[in-house]
Amino acid sequence: MTIFNFNDDEALGKVASVDTATVVVEVNDAELLKRLQVNRLAVLQSSKPGQHLIGIINQVTRKKLIPSATEENEEPSDEQNLCKVALIGSLIDADGIKRNIFRRTLESVPEIDANCFALEGEKLTSFMRVISHAEADGNSLTLGKYTLDENAVAYLNGNKFFQRHAFIGGSTGAGKSWTTARIIEQVSELKNSNAIIFDLHGEYSPLEGDGISHFKVAGPSDIESNRTLADGVIYLPYWLLSYEALVSLFVDRSDQNAPNQAMLMAREVNSAKTQYLEDGGYQDILDNFTVDSPVPFDLPSLIHELNAINVERIPGAKAGTEKAGEFNGKLSRMISRLENKISDRRLGFLFQGGADVLKFDWLNRLACALLGSNDENGNGGVKIINFSEVPSDVLPLIVSLVARLAFSVQQWTPSEERHPVAILCDEAHLYIPNKNVSGASDDISIQIFERIAKEGRKYGVSLVVVTQRPSEVNKTILSQCSNFVAMRLTNSDDQSVIKKLLPDSLGGFSDILPTLDTGEALVVGDASLLPSRIRIDEPNNKPDSGTIEFWKEWQGDVTAGRLNKAIDNWRKQNIQ
Repeated sequence: MTIFNFNDDEALGKVASVDTATVVVEVNDAELLKRLQVNRLAVLQSSKPGQHLIGIINQVTRKKLIPSATEENEEPSDEQNLCKVALIGSLIDADGIKRNIFRRTLESVPEIDANCFALEGEKLTSFMRVISHAEADGNSLTLGKYTLDENAVAYLNGNKFFQRHAFIGGSTGAGKSWTTARIIEQVSELKNSNAIIFDLHGEYSPLEGDGISHFKVAGPSDIESNRTLADGVIYLPYWLLSYEALVSLFVDRSDQNAPNQAMLMAREVNSAKTQYLEDGGYQDILDNFTVDSPVPFDLPSLIHELNAINVERIPGAKAGTEKAGEFNGKLSRMISRLENKISDRRLGFLFQGGADVLKFDWLNRLACALLGSNDENGNGGVKIINFSEVPSDVLPLIVSLVARLAFSVQQWTPSEERHPVAILCDEAHLYIPNKNVSGASDDISIQIFERIAKEGRKYGVSLVVVTQRPSEVNKTILSQCSNFVAMRLTNSDDQSVIKKLLPDSLGGFSDILPTLDTGEALVVGDASLLPSRIRIDEPNNKPDSGTIEFWKEWQGDVTAGRLNKAIDNWRKQNIQ
């Protein structure tokens, strides 16, 4: 049964003119004309039985009809009320198997005098549910209500939203954190949800629920107090880094000896991992591992070997003489750099995790905590990771390390056992930049995220890119996103990025980007076949997005001792 059961007396008017994809409807009732709004949907009777045509109203006009000049005693001029509709697709009542199928094709056009109806209220909700393949069981993904019709719920296709990658963007204060929180809360309510949120500033810490768990990358105070994974504190030890990441962290590429240092780093790391496996009796892994395999190794032993190579002397040409070895003195800068990194308290999450992170099963526990669904970890399938204490110079490297961990686990899971995971990348422009300005760590981060964007779907890994500057996010990754939730964008470069992604000029939707209200979004993509203007519903727990009421706060009292506390926290590198 079709979702469109219109009566003739509900018609806005009748078709007066038909072009290839544009229809002009004559509206006889002047009161109806006043209700019509640009960018609202309309339904037209098709010349084909069992079909309705869907269009977007893009112009509403009232024309005065000029009477004939020869007429005497002219009567007041008549008016012609017109509504221009751009046809965008067809709703097929049934195709033999399924009912109510929407297609972005025009298999027919309406006939002259065909009825045109407004699509609003319950009919709009039903239609959007059809095109998003949403079920009316309370488990569908919804963002809010349609701006032009507050009685219609905005449904999205949850499968396609995550399958095809997504983008959420908007200027500061436009509501992107609110939108992200709204999605996170709905995902967390599913039985076995699995998602990781990269929270760079701790703004999602207020989000609570049985399906949400919070983690924090270890800071100096966490290391001093010996907080562990059970306390929600995670360490990301050096041995999890790929060979390329290790080189970018320890080798100064401007050093003339950098190629030799990189080669020796690979050789000695491989040797240190071999020693660890031999000591532990892990022969099955020893036969197949590579330098990139996530195998622990002892860093002091590695430094000892590198020092020995750096001061090595070999027999000279004459008996009883010695000369400098091939790499004598060529590793000094790398060793100094390595020792400085190890002693840097800011990088304690890499180098100061203690004996526990060198245990062979530690990676299994980390993967269970960060990649396990509700049933697997018992703490919640949505994991919010706070990166606020990670130094900015290594932030891309560390964020991409967690992304690489998720991708690698999915890649090496048998296809029949894979459980999908979504990665929500807040402030993505900081670690997936469009142009590399920070050096090798950005290169590695971009490579990892580009691979996930290109290959993630086949392994069950989804990306949701969240940023206030879409023009500064890597173009390759944005090109792989098929769903866009665009909030208010005031920068012309950012607007142009979104405008280019619209499938066609549907009613001038792209022109509304700078005029969207706070909490309003333009939703485009596979999850919503039609571009839609949506007012996002309020999440149960609002993120701490840092929007402060300046004028109000300046009229109130100030907490005593706040500056002293801030200085103390700054020195301790911990907010208390």
